[in-house]
Amino acid sequence: MTMTGKALGGTGRWLDDRLHAAHGTRYLLRKIFPDHWSFLLGEIALYSFIILLLTGTFLTLWFQPSMTQIVYHGSYLPLRGVKMSEAYASTLKISFDVRGGLLMRQIHHWAADLFMAAIMAHMIRVFFTGAYRKPREMNWLIGIVLFTLGMFEGLFGYSLPDDLLSGAGLRITEGILQSFPIVGTYLAFFLFGGQFPGHVIIPRLYILHVLVIPGLILALITAHLFLMFHQKHTQMPGKGRTDTNVVGAPMYPYFMAKTGAFFLFVFAALALAGTFAQINPVWIYGPYNPVAMSAGSQPDFYMGMLEGALRVMPNWQTVIWGHTISWNVFLPALVPLGIIFTGAAFWPFIEQWVTGDRREHHVNDRPRNAPTRTAIGIAAITFYGVLWAEGANDILADHLDISLYSITWAARISMFVGPVIAYIVTKRICLGLQRKDQHLLEHGVETGIIRQLPSGEFIEETRPVDEEALAVLQSRPVHPELPPGESAESGVPAPGMRGALGKVRSRLYKVITESAPMEDGHGNGHGNGHAAIGDGHGNGHANGGQQPATVSAGDGSGDAAETEGSQPDPDADEPGH
Repeated sequence: MTMTGKALGGTGRWLDDRLHAAHGTRYLLRKIFPDHWSFLLGEIALYSFIILLLTGTFLTLWFQPSMTQIVYHGSYLPLRGVKMSEAYASTLKISFDVRGGLLMRQIHHWAADLFMAAIMAHMIRVFFTGAYRKPREMNWLIGIVLFTLGMFEGLFGYSLPDDLLSGAGLRITEGILQSFPIVGTYLAFFLFGGQFPGHVIIPRLYILHVLVIPGLILALITAHLFLMFHQKHTQMPGKGRTDTNVVGAPMYPYFMAKTGAFFLFVFAALALAGTFAQINPVWIYGPYNPVAMSAGSQPDFYMGMLEGALRVMPNWQTVIWGHTISWNVFLPALVPLGIIFTGAAFWPFIEQWVTGDRREHHVNDRPRNAPTRTAIGIAAITFYGVLWAEGANDILADHLDISLYSITWAARISMFVGPVIAYIVTKRICLGLQRKDQHLLEHGVETGIIRQLPSGEFIEETRPVDEEALAVLQSRPVHPELPPGESAESGVPAPGMRGALGKVRSRLYKVITESAPMEDGHGNGHGNGHAAIGDGHGNGHANGGQQPATVSAGDGSGDAAETEGSQPDPDADEPGH
């Protein structure tokens, strides 16, 4: 043994004698992780948050969270002699006088946008594949809370420079708070410490932005990763994948090398964006002035839906006992995102109640195999997208030379009609894709080779579906049957199916579980009814279409320490998972 080996071994034994960490470390390094490109979306969010923490720490060294008014005498000539807050002046100093300051500012801002985009894409993937089902409902709720906290964190972050654009966002925030009946004025007065804009809002947002919300996000991410690690990662349908095993590669060395390289890739992409793509040039906007407002003011993309909801809402107000209720601000602030977030939070439990499916699911669904769920998801995205685009109605009107009111009315109609059309079209597409999969199972894959039989008939040869594709095609979920509405013997409805609620559940079950019929007696994927390659008799039957055996934990409760194409390591069992 070399001197280095002896030193490492001795250090390891010393630590294990005191911490007893060898078993846990071995268990950690042997943890199996499935492989699929969509799983990288969550990693992008994680790495973006790490970069946010690193760049944010750098920025806090020079940023001054103060609204004290000073006269600027820095190196940016167009603003010399202009009165501004210390927060805005320190932002200019970071941008023009601190070495690498502007690069850090831009990386920080791009990382914030990427963080929100990755969370959004990750949650969409989880929803479409059904990865929120038992036992992962808690992680799904954590994801919704993370996205909500990310929106507030972003709002508070781009409000800190105290420039004209961020001040416009704070003005909208004040208006939303004041729209709350009875307590609105008190909430706005409490947040701003008096009349808008006051002198304390920037220091308060600074504490929330650099300490409170990042701490909450870090705690939730830790809980999210712990639950994912404990419950094991979901996997996509494929050869050898079941709800009782995990097919993939171990954390060490494969996953650690891959995820480390991916972190460097994400960091490099953000560094390139921060270097070559300008974002939030606060020196162009100038310091905030409560009486000034410019056209084309747009928030970051993740706040675009709220901006669009405000713009699309008619001017509805109600005066009750001398008090004005501004529905045109109150409803857009709460209802659109409330519908999406509340619906998303309750959906796993609604689906479980309707279908009666309380099994654990560790293999994801293909979106086409859950047509109703996928259609609902696309309808929600359409609703979100219409309001998001409406948030830039003035920009669209200017560039497309269309009346602003025409765009607004188009958005008002599309926000109701668009999701309905998206639901219908998406569901038809999913059912069509299911029929296509059924055709492949029954007839195999067309080769484009035409043969003439001795009888003179022309047929197209097919080839068997390979084992990996066959496992994917046969992965359509089977939903448990609901108990009958009435017993054939007694005529009494089964528990859970009684009354109006039982009828609603029965009807929703038919909608949620709707799928293209799956024929029995076929499904071997070997060209049944056509000529299979190498058969020569035109009967299309070929052997070898059996589903490959899967490697599972002995009692169905552990992860299979298996990489594709290899046998499991007998020492890599993971009890308790």
